[in-house]
Amino acid sequence: MFSYVSLEQRAPRDHPLRAVRKLTDAVLQTLSPELDALYADSGRPSVAPEYILRALLLQVFYSVRSERLLVEQIDYNLLFRWFVGLGMDDAVWNHAVFSKNRDRLLTSEVAQQFFAEVNKQARRFMSDEHFTVDGTLIQAWASQKSFRAKDGSDDGDGADFHGQKRSNQTHESTSDADARLYKKSYGKESKLSYLGHALVENRNGLIAAAMVTHADGYAERDAALLMLAEKQAGRSRRITVSADKAYDTKDFVSTVRELNVTPHVTKNDKGRRSNLDRRTTRQPGYAISLSRRWLVEKGFGWLKQTGPLRQVKLRGLGKVDWLFVFSCAAHNLMRLPRLMMAEPPERLREQCA
Repeated sequence: MFSYVSLEQRAPRDHPLRAVRKLTDAVLQTLSPELDALYADSGRPSVAPEYILRALLLQVFYSVRSERLLVEQIDYNLLFRWFVGLGMDDAVWNHAVFSKNRDRLLTSEVAQQFFAEVNKQARRFMSDEHFTVDGTLIQAWASQKSFRAKDGSDDGDGADFHGQKRSNQTHESTSDADARLYKKSYGKESKLSYLGHALVENRNGLIAAAMVTHADGYAERDAALLMLAEKQAGRSRRITVSADKAYDTKDFVSTVRELNVTPHVTKNDKGRRSNLDRRTTRQPGYAISLSRRWLVEKGFGWLKQTGPLRQVKLRGLGKVDWLFVFSCAAHNLMRLPRLMMAEPPERLREQCA
């Protein structure tokens, strides 16, 4: 029995993945030279990086929890086959082969390049003057039992650690040495974690910069300074950045101003003196910036509820950073089609001008 219906016809014309696929193809076209360098010159043929990146996007969009389930869905889901680029009769890879080829991407700069190219597609929807910065806790793929003394003085299997004094200076995880014991707020339990940082523009909430660091009390402010310095490089015009109370410190405010950035930070004046004065807080832009701070929380909520970042299944700072940056690119790709549909036609724009 023969079928003359192609996968292109099977995919609904109004499906949201169609616009995402078009944007993804444009991004991968610009990355073609970098992706060609990842192919092996000899040996058995590997899985094409373009297929892996499209499949990983599906894993983020549809909250597929493992590569085994992802490969299984690509095998029988015609929409997934169409998005990845496989034909109706093409064989699907073994999940172990897929994971092995994915690890090659995890050790490359493809995530940052992919993220940068996605933001080039979104440039007309992004503000280049007003931003919000924040950090979020990413739970590591390591248990509390793996957090053992560095000198090997712990007794037992690590299950009973009550009453023991443990810190990142004396202990480390045997499962993930880059994870740090950290709690985001008072009254919460400490967990082995990383810190993900995002710089979000204040017009549509698209993520303009992203990175992951070790979890400690200074990482949020240090990462914010790095992202702002990169964003402000080569620019003479001043930009603004809003942030929560944790960024109201003397070092952060003074350093941000040296970078030609105006700090619109929420004042932390409870039992202390804020580092912001009326020169900044009396301006109308200060209140507007604080009213847009929810945009960064909205992005973090999507990355954790839909994306894979509530608890990462990768170990090591480099791999977690790759996944975080790639997931931020997926977030922007998901938002772009809606923004393009809401964009007024060129004729109406000219009339308004």
